[in-house]
Amino acid sequence: MAAEVLPPGFTAKTYPEVFTQPPTQPKGNKPGQLTKEQLDKYFDQGYLLVENFFDPVELEPCQSAINDLVNDVAEKLYKAGKTTSLYGEFGFEKRLIEIEKAWPGAVMLLLKLGKLPQAFRDLWSHDRLLNVVEQIVGPEISAHAVWNLRPKAPGHTETLVPWHQDSAYFDVDTYNVHVCTAWIPFVNTTKENGCMEFATGGHKKGLVGVHQCCENFYLMLDENEMEKRLDIDLSKTEVVEAPLGSILLFNNVIPHRSIPNVTDSVRWSVDFRWQDTRKPWGFYGLKKGIPLRSAIDHDIKPDWDEYDKADRYKIQKQYEIEKFHKEEEPTDEFDVTITGPWFEKYHVTKHNEHVDAYNTEKENKTNP
Repeated sequence: MAAEVLPPGFTAKTYPEVFTQPPTQPKGNKPGQLTKEQLDKYFDQGYLLVENFFDPVELEPCQSAINDLVNDVAEKLYKAGKTTSLYGEFGFEKRLIEIEKAWPGAVMLLLKLGKLPQAFRDLWSHDRLLNVVEQIVGPEISAHAVWNLRPKAPGHTETLVPWHQDSAYFDVDTYNVHVCTAWIPFVNTTKENGCMEFATGGHKKGLVGVHQCCENFYLMLDENEMEKRLDIDLSKTEVVEAPLGSILLFNNVIPHRSIPNVTDSVRWSVDFRWQDTRKPWGFYGLKKGIPLRSAIDHDIKPDWDEYDKADRYKIQKQYEIEKFHKEEEPTDEFDVTITGPWFEKYHVTKHNEHVDAYNTEKENKTNP
C-alpha cells in the first residue's frame, strides 16, 4: 500500500496545552470578563457563545458603516454602467441581494474592499472585549493581521464556508499560537440564515489536520480527516444560533463551518482576531498585527491608519506576482477572485476561478 502523500501544510505536531489551558488570569474584576465556568467551557469545547454581551444600540455604528460599504459598491457598479440603479430603497438586510442580482459578483467586491471603518476599529479595541481576550491569550494583546466582514446572502455559494481550521490559512510556524476570534453578528443569526457549526472538542489535540484546496477560495477539511486524525465525533457537532448582541468566541484549531442561508435576507457578521503580541503573526510576512493592550506599555495608541493601509487582498496579489515571476497586469477593479498563499499549503483537489487565477503551473505540481 502506497504511503500517504502529505502536503507541506501538515506538520503532525500537536500543542494540546496551548488550546486547552488558560493563561494566568488577571487580578481583579473587569467589566465583561468571563466567569470561571464560561472560561472552562471555552477551553473545553473550543468555542463559547456569550449572549447579551453588547446592547444592540452599541452595534448600530457598525451597521451604519456596513450600509456605507454597500453604498460604495453600489455606486462603483452604477458609475461603471454595470447596473442601472443604486437600489437605495432597500434596507440593511436586502440591498446587497438586489445589487448581486443585477451584477453577480457584487458580494465578492464588498469582501475585497478591505476597508476598516472607524466603527469596526472601535469595536475591535472595545475595552470589554479586550477584558475577555486577556483571559484567553494573556495581557499582551494585538489585533491579528486577518479580519473579515461576512455578508452571507441567500443561496450565495461563495460565502458558504466549508469545514476548516483557521490555522490552516496561516504559517505552519504559528500552529502553536492561540488566536482568539470573536464572531459578532449584526442581525439575529439562526439555523435558517446561516449560523456557525462547530466540531465540539476538535481542538483538544492541538493539531492542524490535512486540508484540501479549494472550495471557491476556501480550504476544506474532509469529515474522514476530522474523525480519523483529529478524533472528532461528528455526532456531537453543534449549530450555534447567535442573537444580536452576542459574541461567539473560538480558537484557531477548532473545526467549524457556516451553514446555508435559506432566508430572503443577508446575514451580516464580522470576525475579529487577537493574539499575544510577542508571538509570530502567522500571515506569511505579508502583514503584521497591531498592539492594542499591554501590561508593560499602558500608553499604547493603535495606529489604525497604518494598519489599514496594508490592504490584505492587494498584498496577497503582489505576493503571487513576485513568487511566480508573473508580469504585473493592470488592476481590474471588478476582479471577483480571491487568491492567497494558503493555496500552496495543500493539494489542489478542486479547480475553480479562484484557484485557476493563482498559478496554473503550481496547481499542476501540487496535485497528488
